[in-house]
Amino acid sequence: MSLFERRGFDAFVAGLPGTSFVDQWDGHVAKVGGKVVTMLSGEGAAARVVAKCPEESFEILTALDGIRQAPYFAKRKWVEIGSNSQLSGEELVHYLTRSYELVAAGLTKRLRQELGIRLSS
Repeated sequence: MSLFERRGFDAFVAGLPGTSFVDQWDGHVAKVGGKVVTMLSGEGAAARVVAKCPEESFEILTALDGIRQAPYFAKRKWVEIGSNSQLSGEELVHYLTRSYELVAAGLTKRLRQELGIRLSS
């Protein structure tokens, strides 16, 4: 299953502790603790996934074909990854997991505990 299809996206993201989904901004948004982790929008060849990335990855990713600064998210190092990007499925899983970790790390310790989130150091 592809992460650029709703079934695959939901199946992967639902496996991350404390995540929830909401349809907003013309997309399917995954959140943790009320904060956006990732978003799927479009269908087929026009499908896109938005994810937060570390600053060091931002410049590298946005230099690749099919990846750009995410509209409305760019100030906080968010990227929009098109289904036509050069990233493999494994790399996409890595960046979505990293997005989750970055967002979850910003939650309070108490909320992380309530949601069952354990971050690696």
